[in-house]
Amino acid sequence: MPHWLSILIIILVIYISISVALYYLQDYLLFKPEKLDKDFQFAYENQDTKEYYMETRDGAKINGLLFKSKNQPKGVVLYLKGNSKSIKGWGKFAVDFTRHDYSVFMVDYRGFGKSTGRRSQKAIKRDLQEVYNKLKERTPEEHIILYGRSLGSGFAAKLASINNPRLLILDAPYYSLTKVTGRYMPFMPLSLLMKYPLPTYKWLKYVQCPIHIIHGTHDKLIPYKSSIKLSQVNAKRTKLHTVIGGGHKNLNNFESYHSMLDDILNTEPKAIDLETTSINVIHSSKKSKTKA
Repeated sequence: MPHWLSILIIILVIYISISVALYYLQDYLLFKPEKLDKDFQFAYENQDTKEYYMETRDGAKINGLLFKSKNQPKGVVLYLKGNSKSIKGWGKFAVDFTRHDYSVFMVDYRGFGKSTGRRSQKAIKRDLQEVYNKLKERTPEEHIILYGRSLGSGFAAKLASINNPRLLILDAPYYSLTKVTGRYMPFMPLSLLMKYPLPTYKWLKYVQCPIHIIHGTHDKLIPYKSSIKLSQVNAKRTKLHTVIGGGHKNLNNFESYHSMLDDILNTEPKAIDLETTSINVIHSSKKSKTKA
């Protein structure tokens, strides 16, 4: 056997081995769950909470926590968190909405916190639709806001594409999870290997409610340019909010982020009479001639 052919076979075997390993290990690489004991008691300063369980049709149990508004709630925010920890730690962000008189419902995905069940993209999407259906039984859809943070942004976009919430807010979203992982593994056939492709861009096309995208310019994990691309998918319904200097995990440390939330949650969109604007004015491309 020629030496070059032996080298080629070795490279091919290594490539296939890495691909197989990536396929079976991606759950461990993607998800960083924190598991909680069944008797764990959630406690947050100055927050009134109520714990819920939902049993799925395949026998899994999804644990959720409702953060109650101190005043008459304007609605409820279904907060879909990132890929790490549990709602034990994520609960501290509920105050950003309860202070605006919105209740907040957070859930742990399968295998996170107290939630059980075998994880898959299909199963998580099904679970979250069931959670959404439960919320609709108590709150009209025009008072439900979907908020997706990082990993949760794709699931939030999917929910918004097949339901009719009041708003969709995406915090540090990705164009697709395949694109994100492709930055680190450009030579792998990720379109075939990814169990969680989460194509946010595909789902955004079908969203009928206003879409607000919040992203930091210094996000090293999910680049800001991904939100620029996403904002163009359903441009007429989308507004991009830029946190100058914001990273992936620290947007809540910026005053501008909270100002943006204030505008999004409390300002009713107003129709613009385009006939009174300069929308039809075209800049001349001809250079003016100067007389000698």
